[in-house]
Amino acid sequence: MTRIPTVHRIALLFNGNKIFDRDIIAGIGEYLSSTRASWDLFLEEDFRCRLQGIERWQGHGIIADFDDPAACEALSRVSLPVVAVGGSYADDGDYPQDTPYVATDNFKLVKLAYDHLIEAGLQRFACFSLPQAAVNRWAQEREKAFEHLMWRDGMQGEIYRGVGTSAPSWDTTVEQQIAWLRTLPKPIGIIAVSDARARQLLQACLCAGIAVPEQVALIGIDNDPLARILTRVPLSSVIQGTREMGRTAAHLLHQMLHGARLLGTRILVPPAGINVLASSRHEALNHPHVMQAMHFIRQYACQGIKTEQVADYVGVSRSSLEWYFRRELGRSVHDEILRFKLDVAKDMLQNKEHEQRSVAEIAVSCGFTSVQYMHAVFKRELGCTPREYQDRQLQNEAAQQSLN
Repeated sequence: MTRIPTVHRIALLFNGNKIFDRDIIAGIGEYLSSTRASWDLFLEEDFRCRLQGIERWQGHGIIADFDDPAACEALSRVSLPVVAVGGSYADDGDYPQDTPYVATDNFKLVKLAYDHLIEAGLQRFACFSLPQAAVNRWAQEREKAFEHLMWRDGMQGEIYRGVGTSAPSWDTTVEQQIAWLRTLPKPIGIIAVSDARARQLLQACLCAGIAVPEQVALIGIDNDPLARILTRVPLSSVIQGTREMGRTAAHLLHQMLHGARLLGTRILVPPAGINVLASSRHEALNHPHVMQAMHFIRQYACQGIKTEQVADYVGVSRSSLEWYFRRELGRSVHDEILRFKLDVAKDMLQNKEHEQRSVAEIAVSCGFTSVQYMHAVFKRELGCTPREYQDRQLQNEAAQQSLN
Protein backbone atom coordinates (compact mmCIF):
# COMPACT_ATOMS: atom_id res chain seq x y z
CA MET A 1 0.00 0.00 0.00
CA THR A 2 1.37 3.41 -1.00
CA ARG A 3 2.21 5.59 1.98
CA ILE A 4 0.62 9.03 1.84
CA PRO A 5 3.26 11.71 2.57
CA THR A 6 2.80 13.84 5.66
CA VAL A 7 1.41 17.29 4.89
CA HIS A 8 2.87 19.99 7.14
CA ARG A 9 1.02 23.19 8.01
CA ILE A 10 3.50 26.05 7.63
CA ALA A 11 2.93 29.73 8.40
CA LEU A 12 4.82 32.37 6.38
CA LEU A 13 4.90 35.60 8.37
CA PHE A 14 5.83 38.20 5.76
CA ASN A 15 4.49 41.46 4.39
CA GLY A 16 3.26 40.81 0.86
CA ASN A 17 3.36 44.54 0.09
CA LYS A 18 7.19 44.56 0.17
CA ILE A 19 9.33 43.38 -2.75
CA PHE A 20 11.87 41.83 -0.32
CA ASP A 21 9.19 39.69 1.37
CA ARG A 22 7.50 38.70 -1.90
CA ASP A 23 10.77 37.42 -3.32
CA ILE A 24 11.46 35.44 -0.12
CA ILE A 25 8.04 33.81 -0.51
CA ALA A 26 8.80 33.10 -4.19
CA GLY A 27 12.04 31.37 -3.16
CA ILE A 28 10.13 29.22 -0.67
CA GLY A 29 7.74 28.27 -3.47
CA GLU A 30 10.68 27.35 -5.73
CA TYR A 31 12.07 25.06 -3.03
CA LEU A 32 8.73 23.28 -2.63
CA SER A 33 8.43 22.85 -6.41
CA SER A 34 11.86 21.22 -6.58
CA THR A 35 11.42 18.77 -3.66
CA ARG A 36 8.94 16.25 -2.33
CA ALA A 37 7.99 18.46 0.60
CA SER A 38 4.22 18.66 1.08
CA TRP A 39 3.31 21.90 2.84
CA ASP A 40 0.03 23.70 3.31
CA LEU A 41 1.03 27.37 3.46
CA PHE A 42 -0.73 29.93 5.64
CA LEU A 43 0.02 33.58 4.88
CA GLU A 44 -1.59 37.00 4.82
CA GLU A 45 -0.75 40.13 2.84
CA ASP A 46 0.73 41.57 6.04
CA PHE A 47 1.91 39.08 8.67
CA ARG A 48 1.36 41.54 11.53
CA CYS A 49 -2.35 40.77 11.53
CA ARG A 50 -1.43 37.14 12.39
CA LEU A 51 0.88 37.78 15.33
CA GLN A 52 -1.69 37.97 18.10
CA GLY A 53 -2.25 34.46 19.43
CA ILE A 54 0.33 32.91 17.08
CA GLU A 55 1.60 30.78 19.98
CA ARG A 56 -1.76 28.94 19.96
CA TRP A 57 -1.69 28.14 16.25
CA GLN A 58 -1.94 24.40 15.56
CA GLY A 59 0.67 24.12 12.83
CA HIS A 60 4.01 22.43 12.30
CA GLY A 61 6.46 25.27 11.55
CA ILE A 62 7.00 28.95 10.79
CA ILE A 63 9.25 31.03 8.53
CA ALA A 64 9.14 34.69 9.55
CA ASP A 65 10.58 38.13 8.82
CA PHE A 66 12.65 38.96 11.91
CA ASP A 67 13.45 42.51 10.80
CA ASP A 68 10.27 43.46 12.68
CA PRO A 69 10.82 43.41 16.48
CA ALA A 70 7.15 42.50 16.98
CA ALA A 71 7.75 39.19 15.18
CA CYS A 72 10.79 38.41 17.33
CA GLU A 73 8.81 39.07 20.50
CA ALA A 74 5.69 37.14 19.48
CA LEU A 75 7.59 34.10 18.22
CA SER A 76 9.67 33.86 21.40
CA ARG A 77 6.58 32.24 22.94
CA VAL A 78 6.15 29.67 20.15
CA SER A 79 7.23 26.05 20.65
CA LEU A 80 7.08 25.16 16.93
CA PRO A 81 10.19 25.03 14.73
CA VAL A 82 10.92 28.58 13.52
CA VAL A 83 13.32 29.83 10.84
CA ALA A 84 14.09 33.56 10.91
CA VAL A 85 14.78 35.67 7.83
CA GLY A 86 16.12 39.23 7.89
CA GLY A 87 19.13 41.48 7.56
CA SER A 88 22.64 40.79 8.76
CA TYR A 89 24.17 42.57 11.79
CA ALA A 90 27.62 43.92 12.47
CA ASP A 91 27.24 42.88 16.14
CA ASP A 92 26.71 39.13 16.65
CA GLY A 93 24.71 39.88 19.80
CA ASP A 94 21.91 41.40 17.69
CA TYR A 95 20.98 38.08 16.11
CA PRO A 96 18.13 36.07 17.72
CA GLN A 97 19.51 33.39 20.01
CA ASP A 98 18.86 29.70 19.30
CA THR A 99 16.88 30.40 16.10
CA PRO A 100 18.17 29.43 12.64
CA TYR A 101 18.66 32.70 10.76
CA VAL A 102 18.97 33.39 7.03
CA ALA A 103 20.22 36.93 6.34
CA THR A 104 20.78 39.23 3.41
CA ASP A 105 24.38 40.40 3.72
CA ASN A 106 23.94 44.13 4.35
CA PHE A 107 27.66 44.90 4.17
CA LYS A 108 28.06 43.23 0.77
CA LEU A 109 24.95 44.98 -0.56
CA VAL A 110 26.38 48.40 0.27
CA LYS A 111 29.89 47.46 -0.85
CA LEU A 112 28.62 46.35 -4.26
CA ALA A 113 26.82 49.69 -4.70
CA TYR A 114 29.91 51.59 -3.50
CA ASP A 115 32.27 49.68 -5.80
CA HIS A 116 29.98 50.42 -8.75
CA LEU A 117 30.03 54.17 -8.03
CA ILE A 118 33.82 54.11 -7.71
CA GLU A 119 34.08 52.34 -11.08
CA ALA A 120 31.93 55.16 -12.52
CA GLY A 121 34.75 57.55 -11.57
CA LEU A 122 33.16 59.18 -8.51
CA GLN A 123 35.21 60.34 -5.52
CA ARG A 124 32.54 61.73 -3.16
CA PHE A 125 29.78 59.67 -1.57
CA ALA A 126 26.68 59.93 0.61
CA CYS A 127 24.05 57.59 2.01
CA PHE A 128 20.30 58.25 2.05
CA SER A 129 18.84 56.22 4.91
CA LEU A 130 15.72 56.10 7.10
CA PRO A 131 14.96 57.61 10.52
CA GLN A 132 16.29 55.54 13.41
CA ALA A 133 13.60 53.15 14.64
CA ALA A 134 13.32 49.55 15.76
CA VAL A 135 11.57 48.60 12.51
CA ASN A 136 14.40 50.22 10.49
CA ARG A 137 17.25 48.20 12.00
CA TRP A 138 18.18 46.87 8.55
CA ALA A 139 18.61 50.45 7.31
CA GLN A 140 20.84 51.35 10.25
CA GLU A 141 22.99 48.28 9.49
CA ARG A 142 23.44 49.56 5.93
CA GLU A 143 24.48 52.91 7.37
CA LYS A 144 27.13 51.13 9.45
CA ALA A 145 28.41 49.36 6.33
CA PHE A 146 28.64 52.71 4.52
CA GLU A 147 30.45 54.31 7.48
CA HIS A 148 32.92 51.42 7.62
CA LEU A 149 33.73 51.73 3.91
CA MET A 150 34.25 55.49 4.28
CA TRP A 151 36.54 54.95 7.27
CA ARG A 152 38.44 52.18 5.48
CA ASP A 153 39.13 54.42 2.48
CA GLY A 154 39.84 57.58 4.48
CA MET A 155 36.79 59.47 3.22
CA GLN A 156 34.14 61.65 4.81
CA GLY A 157 30.80 60.35 3.60
CA GLU A 158 27.52 62.03 4.55
CA ILE A 159 24.50 60.17 5.92
CA TYR A 160 21.06 61.74 5.63
CA ARG A 161 18.06 60.05 7.22
CA GLY A 162 15.35 62.56 6.47
CA VAL A 163 11.91 61.79 7.85
CA GLY A 164 9.29 59.12 7.41
CA THR A 165 6.87 60.25 4.71
CA SER A 166 3.10 60.68 4.79
CA ALA A 167 0.69 62.57 2.55
CA PRO A 168 0.50 65.74 4.71
CA SER A 169 4.31 66.03 4.77
CA TRP A 170 5.14 65.22 1.12
CA ASP A 171 5.90 68.80 0.10
CA THR A 172 7.98 69.51 3.21
CA THR A 173 9.87 66.24 2.81
CA VAL A 174 10.81 67.01 -0.80
CA GLU A 175 11.94 70.52 0.18
CA GLN A 176 14.16 69.07 2.92
CA GLN A 177 15.68 66.55 0.52
CA ILE A 178 16.38 69.26 -2.06
CA ALA A 179 17.99 71.44 0.62
CA TRP A 180 20.28 68.53 1.60
CA LEU A 181 21.14 67.74 -2.02
CA ARG A 182 22.16 71.36 -2.63
CA THR A 183 24.64 71.25 0.27
CA LEU A 184 26.51 68.29 -1.24
CA PRO A 185 29.66 68.71 -3.33
CA LYS A 186 29.16 67.67 -6.95
CA PRO A 187 29.52 65.29 -8.62
CA ILE A 188 28.60 62.77 -5.92
CA GLY A 189 27.47 59.17 -5.70
CA ILE A 190 24.57 58.43 -3.35
CA ILE A 191 23.64 54.99 -2.05
CA ALA A 192 20.02 54.74 -0.90
CA VAL A 193 19.21 51.98 1.60
CA SER A 194 16.26 50.86 -0.54
CA ASP A 195 14.75 51.50 -3.96
CA ALA A 196 11.83 53.29 -2.31
CA ARG A 197 14.24 55.82 -0.77
CA ALA A 198 16.21 56.08 -4.01
CA ARG A 199 13.02 56.85 -5.94
CA GLN A 200 12.14 59.66 -3.50
CA LEU A 201 15.58 61.21 -3.86
CA LEU A 202 15.51 60.88 -7.65
CA GLN A 203 12.23 62.80 -7.73
CA ALA A 204 13.76 65.50 -5.52
CA CYS A 205 16.70 65.81 -7.95
CA LEU A 206 14.36 66.21 -10.92
CA CYS A 207 12.24 68.78 -9.09
CA ALA A 208 15.37 70.80 -8.25
CA GLY A 209 16.91 70.51 -11.71
CA ILE A 210 19.89 68.53 -10.37
CA ALA A 211 21.24 66.40 -13.23
CA VAL A 212 21.18 62.63 -12.67
CA PRO A 213 23.73 61.04 -12.98
CA GLU A 214 26.04 63.90 -14.03
CA GLN A 215 25.80 65.74 -10.71
CA VAL A 216 24.18 63.04 -8.54
CA ALA A 217 24.70 59.38 -9.43
CA LEU A 218 22.11 57.37 -7.53
CA ILE A 219 21.74 53.67 -6.75
CA GLY A 220 19.19 51.82 -4.61
CA ILE A 221 18.86 48.32 -3.20
CA ASP A 222 16.07 45.80 -4.04
CA ASN A 223 15.82 45.89 -7.86
CA ASP A 224 12.11 46.64 -7.44
CA PRO A 225 10.43 46.71 -10.89
CA LEU A 226 7.80 49.09 -9.53
CA ALA A 227 10.46 51.66 -8.64
CA ARG A 228 11.79 51.52 -12.22
CA ILE A 229 8.32 52.05 -13.68
CA LEU A 230 7.62 55.03 -11.43
CA THR A 231 10.75 57.07 -12.22
CA ARG A 232 11.47 59.17 -15.31
CA VAL A 233 15.16 58.25 -15.12
CA PRO A 234 15.63 54.44 -14.88
CA LEU A 235 16.97 53.54 -11.44
CA SER A 236 20.10 51.45 -10.85
CA SER A 237 19.80 48.94 -8.03
CA VAL A 238 21.61 46.15 -6.19
CA ILE A 239 19.81 42.82 -6.57
CA GLN A 240 19.42 41.05 -3.24
CA GLY A 241 19.70 37.27 -3.13
CA THR A 242 16.16 37.05 -1.78
CA ARG A 243 15.01 34.02 -3.72
CA GLU A 244 18.08 32.12 -2.57
CA MET A 245 17.22 33.22 0.99
CA GLY A 246 13.71 31.82 0.60
CA ARG A 247 15.01 28.51 -0.76
CA THR A 248 17.56 28.28 2.07
CA ALA A 249 15.00 29.07 4.79
CA ALA A 250 12.62 26.44 3.41
CA HIS A 251 15.43 23.87 3.29
CA LEU A 252 16.33 24.56 6.95
CA LEU A 253 12.72 24.22 8.09
CA HIS A 254 12.30 21.03 6.06
CA GLN A 255 15.29 19.57 7.92
CA MET A 256 13.89 20.69 11.28
CA LEU A 257 10.52 19.07 10.54
CA HIS A 258 12.39 15.79 10.16
CA GLY A 259 14.29 16.04 13.42
CA ALA A 260 17.37 18.12 12.63
CA ARG A 261 18.60 20.43 15.44
CA LEU A 262 19.83 23.65 13.89
CA LEU A 263 19.93 25.99 16.88
CA GLY A 264 22.13 29.00 16.23
CA THR A 265 22.60 28.22 12.51
CA ARG A 266 23.32 31.43 10.65
CA ILE A 267 23.58 31.79 6.87
CA LEU A 268 24.46 35.06 5.12
CA VAL A 269 23.35 35.28 1.49
CA PRO A 270 25.32 37.68 -0.75
CA PRO A 271 23.71 39.96 -3.36
CA ALA A 272 22.82 38.36 -6.67
CA GLY A 273 24.25 41.21 -8.74
CA ILE A 274 23.54 44.75 -9.82
CA ASN A 275 21.13 46.17 -12.39
CA VAL A 276 22.96 49.17 -13.83
CA LEU A 277 20.61 51.69 -15.44
CA ALA A 278 20.74 55.40 -16.24
CA SER A 279 20.67 56.83 -12.69
CA SER A 280 24.25 55.74 -11.92
CA ARG A 281 25.88 55.79 -15.37
CA HIS A 282 28.05 58.74 -14.48
CA GLU A 283 30.26 60.28 -17.12
CA ALA A 284 32.56 63.14 -16.26
CA LEU A 285 31.13 66.02 -18.30
CA ASN A 286 32.76 69.43 -18.28
CA HIS A 287 30.44 71.55 -20.37
CA PRO A 288 27.22 72.67 -18.63
CA HIS A 289 25.22 72.60 -21.91
CA VAL A 290 26.03 68.91 -22.38
CA MET A 291 25.12 68.20 -18.75
CA GLN A 292 21.76 69.97 -19.14
CA ALA A 293 21.05 68.16 -22.39
CA MET A 294 21.81 64.75 -20.87
CA HIS A 295 19.53 65.56 -17.95
CA PHE A 296 16.68 66.29 -20.41
CA ILE A 297 17.38 63.25 -22.59
CA ARG A 298 17.30 60.83 -19.67
CA GLN A 299 13.87 62.08 -18.65
CA TYR A 300 12.19 62.34 -22.05
CA ALA A 301 14.04 60.22 -24.65
CA CYS A 302 11.32 57.54 -24.58
CA GLN A 303 8.67 60.18 -25.33
CA GLY A 304 10.09 60.62 -28.82
CA ILE A 305 12.00 63.90 -28.38
CA LYS A 306 14.13 65.29 -31.21
CA THR A 307 17.45 67.13 -31.23
CA GLU A 308 15.66 70.48 -31.70
CA GLN A 309 13.69 70.01 -28.47
CA VAL A 310 16.87 69.23 -26.54
CA ALA A 311 18.53 72.36 -27.92
CA ASP A 312 15.46 74.46 -27.01
CA TYR A 313 15.61 73.12 -23.44
CA VAL A 314 19.29 73.98 -23.11
CA GLY A 315 18.80 77.37 -24.76
CA VAL A 316 21.36 77.09 -27.56
CA SER A 317 21.21 76.48 -31.30
CA ARG A 318 21.10 72.93 -32.63
CA SER A 319 24.46 73.36 -34.37
CA SER A 320 26.12 74.61 -31.17
CA LEU A 321 24.74 71.75 -29.12
CA GLU A 322 25.90 69.24 -31.75
CA TRP A 323 29.38 70.74 -31.61
CA TYR A 324 29.47 70.50 -27.80
CA PHE A 325 28.32 66.84 -27.96
CA ARG A 326 30.89 65.90 -30.59
CA ARG A 327 33.69 67.50 -28.58
CA GLU A 328 32.60 66.14 -25.19
CA LEU A 329 31.19 62.70 -26.03
CA GLY A 330 32.28 61.96 -29.58
CA ARG A 331 28.68 61.43 -30.77
CA SER A 332 25.66 63.43 -31.86
CA VAL A 333 22.62 64.40 -29.83
CA HIS A 334 20.52 62.04 -31.95
CA ASP A 335 22.97 59.20 -31.25
CA GLU A 336 22.65 59.83 -27.51
CA ILE A 337 18.83 59.81 -27.64
CA LEU A 338 18.94 56.58 -29.65
CA ARG A 339 21.48 54.99 -27.30
CA PHE A 340 19.27 55.74 -24.31
CA LYS A 341 16.16 54.29 -26.01
CA LEU A 342 18.12 51.18 -26.97
CA ASP A 343 19.28 50.67 -23.37
CA VAL A 344 15.69 50.94 -22.10
CA ALA A 345 14.48 48.48 -24.74
CA LYS A 346 17.22 45.99 -23.82
CA ASP A 347 16.27 46.25 -20.15
CA MET A 348 12.58 45.66 -20.90
CA LEU A 349 13.31 42.66 -23.14
CA GLN A 350 15.42 40.91 -20.52
CA ASN A 351 13.15 41.57 -17.52
CA LYS A 352 10.52 38.95 -16.78
CA GLU A 353 7.87 41.49 -15.79
CA HIS A 354 7.72 42.53 -19.47
CA GLU A 355 7.82 39.06 -21.03
CA GLN A 356 4.11 39.14 -21.92
CA ARG A 357 4.51 42.40 -23.87
CA SER A 358 4.96 42.25 -27.63
CA VAL A 359 7.99 43.74 -29.36
CA ALA A 360 5.67 46.32 -30.90
CA GLU A 361 4.45 47.42 -27.44
CA ILE A 362 8.04 47.72 -26.19
CA ALA A 363 8.98 49.76 -29.27
CA VAL A 364 6.19 52.24 -28.50
CA SER A 365 7.14 52.40 -24.80
CA CYS A 366 10.74 53.22 -25.70
CA GLY A 367 9.85 56.00 -28.13
CA PHE A 368 10.72 54.27 -31.42
CA THR A 369 8.62 55.52 -34.33
CA SER A 370 7.90 51.95 -35.47
CA VAL A 371 8.73 48.36 -34.61
CA GLN A 372 10.60 48.15 -37.94
CA TYR A 373 12.86 51.02 -36.88
CA MET A 374 13.62 49.30 -33.54
CA HIS A 375 14.46 46.11 -35.47
CA ALA A 376 16.85 48.07 -37.69
CA VAL A 377 18.56 49.69 -34.69
CA PHE A 378 19.00 46.32 -32.93
CA LYS A 379 20.44 44.72 -36.07
CA ARG A 380 22.84 47.61 -36.63
CA GLU A 381 24.00 48.02 -33.02
CA LEU A 382 23.76 44.46 -31.64
CA GLY A 383 23.71 42.22 -34.70
CA CYS A 384 20.37 40.62 -33.80
CA THR A 385 16.64 41.30 -33.74
CA PRO A 386 14.89 42.32 -30.49
CA ARG A 387 13.34 38.82 -30.15
CA GLU A 388 16.72 37.15 -30.73
CA TYR A 389 18.23 39.42 -28.08
CA GLN A 390 15.47 38.44 -25.63
CA ASP A 391 15.92 34.70 -26.35
CA ARG A 392 19.68 35.02 -25.87
CA GLN A 393 19.25 36.69 -22.48
CA LEU A 394 16.77 34.03 -21.32
CA GLN A 395 19.17 31.27 -22.39
CA ASN A 396 22.04 32.94 -20.52
CA GLU A 397 19.89 33.27 -17.40
CA ALA A 398 18.83 29.61 -17.58
CA ALA A 399 22.45 28.54 -17.98
CA GLN A 400 23.48 30.63 -14.99
CA GLN A 401 20.70 29.16 -12.83
CA SER A 402 21.76 25.60 -13.78
CA LEU A 403 25.32 26.40 -12.65
CA ASN A 404 24.02 27.66 -9.28
